[in-house]
Amino acid sequence: MRLLKYIVLTIIVTLLYSCGSKEQPEATEAHHEEEENAATLTEAQIKTAGITLGKIERRQISGTIKANGILDVPPQQLVSVSVPLGGFLKSTTLLQGSRVRKGQLIAVIENADYIQLQQDYLEAVNQFEFSKADYERQQELAKENVNAQKTLQQAKSNYQSWLAKKNGLLAKLKLININLSELEKGNITSTGNVYAQISGYVTQVNVNIGKFVSPSDILFEIVDTEHLHAELTVFEKDVLKLRIGQRVRFTLANETQERMATVYLIGREIGQDRSVRIHCHIDKEDKELLPGMYLKANVETGGALVSALPDEAIIDFQGKKYIFIPVADEAHTEKEGNEPKHETEEGQHFAMVEIQIGNSELGYTEVTVPDTLNEQSQVVVTGAYSILSKIKNSEEEGHAH
Repeated sequence: MRLLKYIVLTIIVTLLYSCGSKEQPEATEAHHEEEENAATLTEAQIKTAGITLGKIERRQISGTIKANGILDVPPQQLVSVSVPLGGFLKSTTLLQGSRVRKGQLIAVIENADYIQLQQDYLEAVNQFEFSKADYERQQELAKENVNAQKTLQQAKSNYQSWLAKKNGLLAKLKLININLSELEKGNITSTGNVYAQISGYVTQVNVNIGKFVSPSDILFEIVDTEHLHAELTVFEKDVLKLRIGQRVRFTLANETQERMATVYLIGREIGQDRSVRIHCHIDKEDKELLPGMYLKANVETGGALVSALPDEAIIDFQGKKYIFIPVADEAHTEKEGNEPKHETEEGQHFAMVEIQIGNSELGYTEVTVPDTLNEQSQVVVTGAYSILSKIKNSEEEGHAH
């Protein structure tokens, strides 16, 4: 009977020992994983690294949408100059970059067809005046029943035909800017003038003296740079955040000065690259700016009261965002009342906690932390990268051993 009890007792002890030996590696592995995301610093190390603690704050942070774009001009501020009736370019003084005023003579076109056009107009004017006088005479005769109704109708038709022809030729002459007062005096010219339709700068010169230009050719392009606007490309995911009147902060390439603009038009079509174009009025116009300049912008979508931490408290490690919090070492925790002490004889223990970030403004960033933390939790607000360096050095020493 004693032998049976001894055997049973031996089996129980063996089973308990084997279970304990199986659980030990798992506990060791979990402890090692915890150590990888934690570090212990002495009081001297903390002071040298300038590590300080703070709490998560509630701050007003403006939401922004990042966008790229260019400076552009409205269609009415960009003019392509052409001639309705072709001809040879007789003279021009324009060069790229030339400043022109509205109504300024910028080119002279020459064509023998202009001469025929003026001759036809003068003949039409004479015929019109004759037909008009004849029509008025036939009207007077018709009142006295002297002439036939058919004669009156023919005179009216002749008068209206010459009126239409005269007006048509007059419109053509106006297209080539023929001086009508000189023409009515009998002064016929083979040239027509081209005038600037807006004030601005010449951005393209596509012709030279003696070149024949047709109505489809563009001689010059003139841009009024006093009314440039910013054209931004915003991705589809941000479109619903856009509103007319939102403020825009932007900087030009190779420029640190920040400029301001206002959203005044939002595109109503999603492009093939899943983006939308928005147009913004620039607050302070600058004549030195040029269309096509590249820019980077932030569209302000409005402020909100959010949980935030100083930018220095947030570290970027392996593509993720983290903060450090002081933690108690269970093996050395001392208690005063109900509050645990985080400091031990070895030093202060810090753990790395993954977070999500949002918008940033004035040195603070919106954060989303795990449910285990709240606004009363202590967080490392300065010196976070010093703790990260301590963790990395510890890992390298561990791998070396």
